Amino acid sequence: MNITNQRILKDDILKKKQITADTLGEGKLIEGNTLDVLSKIDDDVVNVGVTSPPYNKQEKHKGWLVKNVVYDVYRDTMPEPEYQQNQVDVLDEIFRITVPGGSFFYNHKIRWDRGNMYHPMDWLRQTKWTVKQEIIWDRMIAGNIRGWRFWQVEERIYWLYKPIGNKLIGKELRSCDAKLTSIWRGVPEDGRKNPHPAPFPLWLPARVIISILETDTLGVVLDPYIGSGTTAVAAKLLGHKYIGIDRSEAYMEMASTRLDNAPGEMSKIREEQGLHFVKGTFKDRKSQGKHVGKYRNTDDENEVIQPSLLER
Repeated sequence: MNITNQRILKDDILKKKQITADTLGEGKLIEGNTLDVLSKIDDDVVNVGVTSPPYNKQEKHKGWLVKNVVYDVYRDTMPEPEYQQNQVDVLDEIFRITVPGGSFFYNHKIRWDRGNMYHPMDWLRQTKWTVKQEIIWDRMIAGNIRGWRFWQVEERIYWLYKPIGNKLIGKELRSCDAKLTSIWRGVPEDGRKNPHPAPFPLWLPARVIISILETDTLGVVLDPYIGSGTTAVAAKLLGHKYIGIDRSEAYMEMASTRLDNAPGEMSKIREEQGLHFVKGTFKDRKSQGKHVGKYRNTDDENEVIQPSLLER
């Protein structure tokens, strides 16, 4: 079957590893179980991915400020060991389809149930990925205002890396990206404007794509739990192909409509791009013979100035 010109596909029409860089076209939204669909994607296709999977919150840990997180056709109620093994299996399949040197950004959170704490590192250490960094997403709002613990306003974003050979570190980020630090502050998507129960804001996948793919064109961006299509929209507006997976037909249609209207969200992309800028880096100053130490001489010998090496 020729799938090149179709945006939305169903898992049951696809053969094993039928999704390749050549069959993607602009990008593909694929309806089906995440693990099953990933098995239909060829090796070494994806350059970067970003996702936020269902958190296995049992559809009851809602707090006082938010409704229960209930998805369209998926029940977020797995036994915890089964959930963690499923996430390991999904992440290992994503590892297979990611090019060497590629990255995957995995948004999750620390959870508690009956006094037990579940940390994403519990299962991330069981995957094939190298965990390159833990980023804190400061959402600046708390979903639960009871006082059993200090209000949890953060989630975690794990930068997972597929090494080239045994080189575990990978290439250095540009200064304009690295200066955004390991704490990302920004409120979640407004639920009154997005009917998906747990969308993340457009700036988040845009930041990942800009930082990892830099100015490259026609990279392939994956979101295996695409929901309302945020990652696909970011990829499209930044000039890349996308693969989005979800088992909900309603979410597929929502994402497709959003892709049609993507130019209307370009201002949010421009706002994020504006943050990826530095006037002068350490390397630039050094090559120009400028001072790069902690202090520099001034006309007033008693004045001490501490210049920023990342001048905005």
